[in-house]
Amino acid sequence: MQSEYTIGILGGMGSYATLHFFSRILDAFPAEKEWERPRVIIDNRCTMPSRVRAYLYGERKQELVAMMADSVMHLCDAGADSIVLACNTSHLFLEEVKACIRQADRERIVNMIELCACNLSCREPKGKEFYCLATEGTMESGIYQKNFERFGMQVVCPREQEYHRIRELIEAVKQNCVSEAVTVKFLSMLRECGYTDIILGCTELPVLYQHVRKEAKEGGVKVYDPLEEVIGMLKEKKKFYCIKE
Repeated sequence: MQSEYTIGILGGMGSYATLHFFSRILDAFPAEKEWERPRVIIDNRCTMPSRVRAYLYGERKQELVAMMADSVMHLCDAGADSIVLACNTSHLFLEEVKACIRQADRERIVNMIELCACNLSCREPKGKEFYCLATEGTMESGIYQKNFERFGMQVVCPREQEYHRIRELIEAVKQNCVSEAVTVKFLSMLRECGYTDIILGCTELPVLYQHVRKEAKEGGVKVYDPLEEVIGMLKEKKKFYCIKE
């Protein structure tokens, strides 16, 4: 008999990024029988206010924090052992969310950005520089820069003039309008940014990357996906929880 390990996902930011993440979790846990995979509980709360606007303009910020905290508590009550915020920008409000929930539940939340920085610091040389593609809120906040600096690494973000190009790509995924033209634009951005080590700092971007993975690698681009670091952690957690009793 095995004890159950349950993954909670606060999604809907956006929904197609959440769908893709769920698919990747299924692929990450191969099993002969479906019940051998971990239980996954998803709150696809797509009704939450914009995380970017909440950070940049303070728009509906307290409402956003309250809704995130409410979802986290419901996921905890449903039995989630680890909770993933399937949105990079939402991590800007993580400390405020934690202040609204029970002390015992705070450690269940996975800090995706901190985890990514910590893991890469163990695999990459100190002082390494990464280029981060993300939402305006994530880039302007400096959250990636600060977390990576803690581990002796550097993060560079696109210039403000490039924000609209990234925004268009992210919105294409959010609206499920990924076309060949969109993936070509994304591949061009990866190739022309001037960096070979690129962090996908928005959960919509891995949806695009799956279409251009081969071409990007052939062009010498090395992509780092924080969600992949999360999946690796979840697999280790499952090994810890699912032991024979």
